[in-house]
Amino acid sequence: MLLIVGTVRLPAENFDRALPAMRSMIEASRNEDGCLSYSYGQDVLDTGLIHIRELWRDQTALDLHFASKHISEWRKTWPQLGIGDRNLQVYEVNEPRQT
Repeated sequence: MLLIVGTVRLPAENFDRALPAMRSMIEASRNEDGCLSYSYGQDVLDTGLIHIRELWRDQTALDLHFASKHISEWRKTWPQLGIGDRNLQVYEVNEPRQT
């Protein structure tokens, strides 16, 4: 499995305008074959910081995600919403365990 974690930043005043695009991206991604989890979360202390967490079955599923129409459409919204400062890392993980 592949775990992607990280952040993107947008101007705090654009957060409400970005919600429909983020919602569309999340819903489409969650419907992809191989997507085990996909979420965005607003930082409690920094309105413009969006935390991203994704879990993918394998590299093939992730490659198809990166080639999808909805990710292309999502990225096209970035300039007008001021989305930048993208910092995402991919980790290879095993099966989860209880802590």
